[in-house]
Amino acid sequence: MNISIESIKRSLRRILSLSEHLDLAAAEASIRKNIFFRGPNVIILACAIIIAAVGLNVNSTAVIIGAMLISPVMGPIIGFGFGLGVNDTELLKDSLRNYLVMVVISILASAIFFIISPLTLENPTELLARTTPTIYDVLIALFGGFAGMLENSRKERGTVLSGVAIATALMPPLCTVGYGIATLSTKYIFGALYLFMINSVFIALATFLTTKYLGYESKHTDNPSLRKHSSRVVAVIVIAMIVPSLITAASVIRQNNFMINAERFVNENKTLGSSYIYDYKIASAKKPYSVELFVAGEKLDETVVEMLLKSAENHGLTRGQVMIRDEATIKGETGKEVFRDLYEYYDRRIQELNQTITDLQVELARYKSAEDSLTKTAAPAPADSLQ
Repeated sequence: MNISIESIKRSLRRILSLSEHLDLAAAEASIRKNIFFRGPNVIILACAIIIAAVGLNVNSTAVIIGAMLISPVMGPIIGFGFGLGVNDTELLKDSLRNYLVMVVISILASAIFFIISPLTLENPTELLARTTPTIYDVLIALFGGFAGMLENSRKERGTVLSGVAIATALMPPLCTVGYGIATLSTKYIFGALYLFMINSVFIALATFLTTKYLGYESKHTDNPSLRKHSSRVVAVIVIAMIVPSLITAASVIRQNNFMINAERFVNENKTLGSSYIYDYKIASAKKPYSVELFVAGEKLDETVVEMLLKSAENHGLTRGQVMIRDEATIKGETGKEVFRDLYEYYDRRIQELNQTITDLQVELARYKSAEDSLTKTAAPAPADSLQ
């Protein structure tokens, strides 16, 4: 069966063709309509804020996803990227104005909720997840923006926009900022605000690029210097968003690698001759990273310590990152006596427990025998004997 390269190209062009599936005029009208913060959008935003705040407050992922699905914040972001793509200054201004109004109202409402909320979280994992954005969040927002704009441009829309809303997660970071304001925590405020800015900028950038690619009709401008200035501003904003996220991603990768290596190191060195590691603590939240070992048993001699440190180096750790706490160890003959006494004590306890089990088994057999006897005694007489 001969398949020519030209036929393969034609098949690929037919599969990847977008023109027959798009309705650019309807998409543009929808984008312009959804940027405004009025009517149903006001009520929907209020509902999304409360749902997201409750979800974050109770550490519920399902509730947070619900807030992502109904949030209208993406409308002005897509409108801004679209306005940039078609050189529509008025659309840019309207989008930015409505975007800022939505952001301010969302932050204030969530801050008020967390101030009056009676719940306090000891380990707010869902909130903490919104404070350390990385390059991966950039990629999610960028490709989510591409998918969202393509979905907006289709004749028949499906569920892609819902998936984009969940993936890019615009509402939870805003509520986390509100939580930071309510608790006066700069970590939550700036970390979550940075994540929200990443999502906003790269959704808008993806919308801008998709608008150009799909060939939306652009408003002509007689000022080429204005276009150049706009391009420079976009480039600066994109770089300003990407660089810190790359640094954060590198830090997260190093932190994750250290935790994995430290776990392997500890698990492979649980027993150290006559001593053992009964507990350990990995500190990787900030530099310098370290692993603290709590050792019990006999006092570690220099040979065992050296072997332990060499094992740490083999697992990618430095000697300075390993801290050995051996306050629970015992030296020399005293230690041997203690271990002998412990062994004898637990050996006696095991024998006592075995004897108890044996006695209970005998007692159970006796009761079972008595029950069988009672059953036979109480059995009904044959029918002929009753007659």
